[in-house]
Amino acid sequence: MDYSILISPCLGIMVGLLMGLTGAGGGILSVPLLVFVLHLPIAEAAPISLSAIALSAGIGALLGLKNKILRYKAAGFMAAFGLLLSPLGLWVAQSVPNAPLLILFSCTLFFVSGRTLLEARREILHLPKPIRKPPPCLLNTKVGKLHWNIPCARALMLSGGWAGFLSGLLGVGGGFVIVPALKRYTDLPVQSIVATSLGVLAIISSGGVVYSALSGNLHLGLAAPFSLGALCGLLLGRSVGKKLSGPRLQQIFALLTLGVAVSLVIKSIHSL
Repeated sequence: MDYSILISPCLGIMVGLLMGLTGAGGGILSVPLLVFVLHLPIAEAAPISLSAIALSAGIGALLGLKNKILRYKAAGFMAAFGLLLSPLGLWVAQSVPNAPLLILFSCTLFFVSGRTLLEARREILHLPKPIRKPPPCLLNTKVGKLHWNIPCARALMLSGGWAGFLSGLLGVGGGFVIVPALKRYTDLPVQSIVATSLGVLAIISSGGVVYSALSGNLHLGLAAPFSLGALCGLLLGRSVGKKLSGPRLQQIFALLTLGVAVSLVIKSIHSL
């Protein structure tokens, strides 16, 4: 009996809980879980991860659109360039051996965990944010829309394209690229940044899933229960997370991510 069909939704629930408790970035651990528990290579785990991210981010984006906090033009613009480069990332993932991809993924996790720890420390200690010059994408408060110009368009284009490439290559969605980019290049409030990021992730991840399905690289029997489990875990995590401290959760998530990164390095060395 193939127990992976039964294990897949359980893994999805774990990923969904992380996403609900820590934000969309929690989905970055979906690929390592699929690699360690189901022993899938990254090239096979990535499309399954993207299917869960597409479903969960899509629900979050719709809620943001309903609450009028999603900047859909910015999301669509970034996602358009992400969709162009996502197939390239998927192609590279299919062409490169698994060990280098494991090392690259572990480096990504080291980066995310380090940045998360620093942000959590700043919030806990109430440290002042560094002073920065005005971003290129400024919000027109009268109409509730961004003021577009060439530096703004260039910054969002590059961020969206980079997120799309990493989405296809590693199956990470790209939230750890989109959210910091929107914080750096726009003056949108945090809720709007999260909603807009979810919109970008939903479009890019959906494109990656469609491309994987058409190219025959999507294991639908694992992707469907994993995605549904992730959605259930997300809803549960959101309800539980409201009662818990945000910075402390971020610290726990960062340490968990750091541990997974070390494990991936060890696994990649053994597979060389």
